[in-house]
Amino acid sequence: MRSNLFMKFAGTIVMVLALAACSTPKDVAYFQDRTDGASIQILNQQVIKVQPSDKLSIVVNSKNPELANMFNLPVYTSRIGAIERTSNLTASQQISCYTVDTEGNIDFPQLGKLRVAGMQREEIARLIKGKLVETQLVNDPVVTVEFANLYFSVLGEVAHPGRFTIDQDKISILDAISMAGDLTINGKRQNVTVLRENNGKQDIYTLDLTSAYNLYSSPVYYLQQKDIVYVEPNDTRIRQSTVNGNNVRSTSFWISVTSLLTSIAVLVVNLTK
Repeated sequence: MRSNLFMKFAGTIVMVLALAACSTPKDVAYFQDRTDGASIQILNQQVIKVQPSDKLSIVVNSKNPELANMFNLPVYTSRIGAIERTSNLTASQQISCYTVDTEGNIDFPQLGKLRVAGMQREEIARLIKGKLVETQLVNDPVVTVEFANLYFSVLGEVAHPGRFTIDQDKISILDAISMAGDLTINGKRQNVTVLRENNGKQDIYTLDLTSAYNLYSSPVYYLQQKDIVYVEPNDTRIRQSTVNGNNVRSTSFWISVTSLLTSIAVLVVNLTK
């Protein structure tokens, strides 16, 4: 009788510990407060704006290619052992880029210093086009502005952590997570951190992916260049992150201890019969 009670007690402990190691649905599912047909306003509609040290590819085209080339930086074609300069633009060539200086300016051919910090790509293109027409340097310019080195980083409990290129005007936190292969089952969805550099400071924001209202109202729903997204590991992952996955905080440790105690108790009971 005594041995049977002990065995039932030990079995209960093992089941409780095993269940404690599992993630519950409320910890995994996104947008748990959503309602079918409901509309949630995205409070922050911010698009990518140019900052100092950003690199920009700016190309001017016109019906007169020779005239337009006066305003384009040299294009280089990589060759084995050498770099050849050329004026013709093809997909295999590399366009030199403008680097925004610490004061937020670029030095554009013929037009001189242009302040572009805080502007969107389309605004920069309109600025340059307007000045080319105003100064009668080019009557029919088509100006294309592209980002050259903008990126954000995703770290922590995602399938593919790393640095990702920004090639469009808006990148949401959901885009970032998708590009990183989504959170792993061990990622803490209620505590996703976004680090943003702002005037020499590091601003810290916390997102709850299980709440659509929290997510869409966040000032970091849309990311900026150099943002860092960090997904914190949940308790299960932390318990597994030891050298051999078997310390006093580990579920497997306590299951092993319970199993050992059960075996000893059974042995003692058998010896006392």
